[in-house]
Amino acid sequence: MTLHSVIVVALLLQGTTALSSSLPRCASSCGEIEIPFPFGVGAGCHLPGFSVVCDRSYRPPKLFLGDGTVEVLEISLTNSTAVINSAAVRYDPATGDGAWGRGLGGADGPYYLAERRNRLVVVGCDQQVVLQDGRNGSHDVVAACTTVCARSDDRLYKASDDECVGVGCCESAIYAGLASYHIRVSSFGSTSPAPSSSVNRSALVFIADNVWFDGNASKLLGTWQSGDGARGKPVVPAVLDWVISTSRCPAHGSGDTACRSSSSFCRSSTSASHGGYSCQCKDGYQGNPYVDDGCQDIDECALPEEYPCYGECTNRPGTFSCLCPGGTQGDARTKGSCEPTGLLLVIEDGCGLAVPSLFVFILTMAYILKVRKAKKLKALFFRQNRGLLLQQLVDRVIAERMTFSLAVLEKATNHFDETRKLGSGGHGTVYRGILSNGRAVAIKRSKATIQKEIDDFINEVVILSQINHRNVVRLYGCCLETRVPMLVYEFISNGTLCDHLHVQDPRSLSWVERLRIALEAASALAYLHSSASVSIVHRDVKSANILLDDRLTAKVSDFGASRGIPIDQEGIATAIQGTFGYLDPEYYQTGRLSDKSDVYSFGVVLVEMLTRQKPCLQLIG
Repeated sequence: MTLHSVIVVALLLQGTTALSSSLPRCASSCGEIEIPFPFGVGAGCHLPGFSVVCDRSYRPPKLFLGDGTVEVLEISLTNSTAVINSAAVRYDPATGDGAWGRGLGGADGPYYLAERRNRLVVVGCDQQVVLQDGRNGSHDVVAACTTVCARSDDRLYKASDDECVGVGCCESAIYAGLASYHIRVSSFGSTSPAPSSSVNRSALVFIADNVWFDGNASKLLGTWQSGDGARGKPVVPAVLDWVISTSRCPAHGSGDTACRSSSSFCRSSTSASHGGYSCQCKDGYQGNPYVDDGCQDIDECALPEEYPCYGECTNRPGTFSCLCPGGTQGDARTKGSCEPTGLLLVIEDGCGLAVPSLFVFILTMAYILKVRKAKKLKALFFRQNRGLLLQQLVDRVIAERMTFSLAVLEKATNHFDETRKLGSGGHGTVYRGILSNGRAVAIKRSKATIQKEIDDFINEVVILSQINHRNVVRLYGCCLETRVPMLVYEFISNGTLCDHLHVQDPRSLSWVERLRIALEAASALAYLHSSASVSIVHRDVKSANILLDDRLTAKVSDFGASRGIPIDQEGIATAIQGTFGYLDPEYYQTGRLSDKSDVYSFGVVLVEMLTRQKPCLQLIG
């Protein structure tokens, strides 16, 4: 779809009347789904590529894209997105590979899979699934994951129905937003003898919305049946981006734009995989930017819950003013902030109360200045701790959910009381805290504010926000409002593997327990290396970074030094980092990091578990 075609259609729709006056003759909804222009049902009601069909044979009616094969669940003009029902791609050894994106119009259409909003999810046994660019001649890998099935009599390999961690179900983030994808599936034999009921090698491949699929495998397991597989095609929600034109934003004032409202602007696509632009209402306006006068001023004063004002509110085009009443001063948008001025107090109380009034005025002004200074410091620390960068590196919804205020963490740790200290390491001090909901957490406070420590802190947040594995310590969030950044983890109460191995008691851990801990740690490393679109190398695998809970379940921790390696590369050159004794000699000599570096370090841990001897011994004499 070109810009020229958009303008021609817009002119044809106008005719002798304005574009906005022709829209009331078009259907505005289908069932419970609103149909905003440029979408529309029937000729003259939509722009090229935005035709939709309302199928009234359903009760309630259902909305589909133009060819009638893809159901639409929601259309958003604000985000330029559409939520659809994404059909599973069924793979069977007899039918071969599959494809996703049929019915979206291909590379020339306005629809693309929304970047960072969807995940590749596979349900099946012993499958390796690779998601590739579906454009002709391109074989670029976009995402990949591997799922296996285990022996029915081995409890070590059984996964909970609520976890998608590679056993019967695997997942991977999708970072490239394309119009179509090629799905390459490879079936392989299980490394363990499978029970007679697990001979099915077929699989279901889903592309699902991140918000809908939060790692809960039970949402998908209901669609999977043994024997002949799933009946029909199960569907799950997926999020599409759309652009009004595949060209760039026109020059300002040229008139060659699909943004019809005078209170709208052109926004170029931020995707690294495709171009184009969409239209948005300006700040302080809402409505439809694709029709004349479609963006209307928001009366903020009539919406006090969204735009609080505890003073005199005056609506203005695109904004509003909120001032304290006469004789008072402060921030009228904050409740209780409007305080009487010192002059008013003097006039009211008389000359006899001038000195006390002046004292109260000074205290009031000092309090206001203190509050303002605290807000400025929080904003300064937020920028210093790379808060803006953090919002760019992880999904914005996730970033907002993972942010803790300083007040919450101070209350949880009794103002970081020394009795709450759990220990200190190379990257910071760890405290035990209790949140208001009763959850026990571990709070890591960085020791220094040097740039490298902040970079490692941001790196750990980004890495852990993308990991969902039962044997990897879970990150609940972070605090950026202090000079020293802080991380909030799940609380692991039983110390480290190093603590349990190197004690005086000769029966610290049984052989069975050590074997299980080794298997769990290996499972976590295998997940980091091969179950995501970007291979994650821990770079500091050692017994002190393997935590144990009350049931002696292993939890791999401390990802400050971790690095991501693209799946199509074998390694990257980077600065040497790690712990002597565990450090891979080849990595130390060449500076080239790969997943083999973690494997070497884990091998040292295995020897340490067998011998109960530390890798580095201090020689005396």
